[in-house]
Amino acid sequence: MVAAFPRNASKRIYYLELLMTLLEISQDSVKQCPKILLHDHLDGGLRPETIISLAQESGYTQLPSSNAGELSRWMLNTAKQGNLELYLEAFAHTVGVMQTRESLNRVAKECVEDLDDDGVIYAEVRFAPELFQETGLSLSAVVSSVLDGFKSGMEGREIVAKAILCAMRSNTRSMEIVEIASDFLGKGVVGFDIAGPEIGHPPNLHLEAFTFAQNNGVPITIHAGEAAGPDYIEEALDPCGADRIGHGVSIAKEVNEEGNYFRKGSTASAIVENMIPLEICPTSNLHTGVVNSLSEHPVDMLLRAGFQVTVNTDNRLMSCTSMTNELWECHKAFGWGWEEISAVADTGIRNAFIPQAEKDPVMERLRSWYGTNPSYN
Repeated sequence: MVAAFPRNASKRIYYLELLMTLLEISQDSVKQCPKILLHDHLDGGLRPETIISLAQESGYTQLPSSNAGELSRWMLNTAKQGNLELYLEAFAHTVGVMQTRESLNRVAKECVEDLDDDGVIYAEVRFAPELFQETGLSLSAVVSSVLDGFKSGMEGREIVAKAILCAMRSNTRSMEIVEIASDFLGKGVVGFDIAGPEIGHPPNLHLEAFTFAQNNGVPITIHAGEAAGPDYIEEALDPCGADRIGHGVSIAKEVNEEGNYFRKGSTASAIVENMIPLEICPTSNLHTGVVNSLSEHPVDMLLRAGFQVTVNTDNRLMSCTSMTNELWECHKAFGWGWEEISAVADTGIRNAFIPQAEKDPVMERLRSWYGTNPSYN
């Protein structure tokens, strides 16, 4: 751990230069650095061993393998077929073993433990309560079980974990879900989202729920521009009122790099001008066919073009990834150093769905590590 930096701006600049010299970018140092995670799906991050254990306990017999290594490989191979709908097929098995209070509690607890072990100090983890009612659990029971698991996972650890509730965009229960999100707001839930297959299910199909969220102070993030184009992002912003955009990677279609200048379309310009954060998930985008290689991913260009970029995992199991891996891959593909890594962490916590009083201690931990990010001066 790097010691806290002096508060004098010029001294902090000196210490940043010293940090760059002494602390080499490596997988170990990236794992050690504090990270912020805003886009991670609870049912996309289970330990393979836990899936097998829960399947045995519940009598779930549909797993493709009862060997943890083989199951992990099956999940990855299913995910990386270059199509979002195919990517989502693997969730049948994780959702299938998460149908009791005990299983939801265990998965949530282990999620927090795994993120903490990876150096994540603040996380917003999302899930769709409507998916976990096959054995009769109420929506409130589902949410309570997950939040209790988060609480257990945080005990004795410094990580802060919050929940975002998703409605399935292909279903018609978004009003139920946003009302539950409102009921639990400030009690562990911090926001509302829609998730699932994107094409054919634009955000405005759930405008009533987003209007309710806006009227009741529920922060909104919307999956948009992952499989669909910038028109879905535009709709997420207006009329749906998104505070953040989940993925949003297709906005790159509206950005042309011309030397040191970036020409932006109307939606891209609105995102930059209104400082709407993008929850970018590079490895997931590779697996769903958004890009053919990570070196082709627009995350670096978007960062240089002035977008509010955060880097995220999306589904740690399906994409066999972690926050450490995402940042390390950006380092390898784009030459990211501590400046870029600290910048996306800073953007993440500044746009977290929690009050400033709760952000302050997390920001202090970032400041103690990175120290001289210009936004800290």
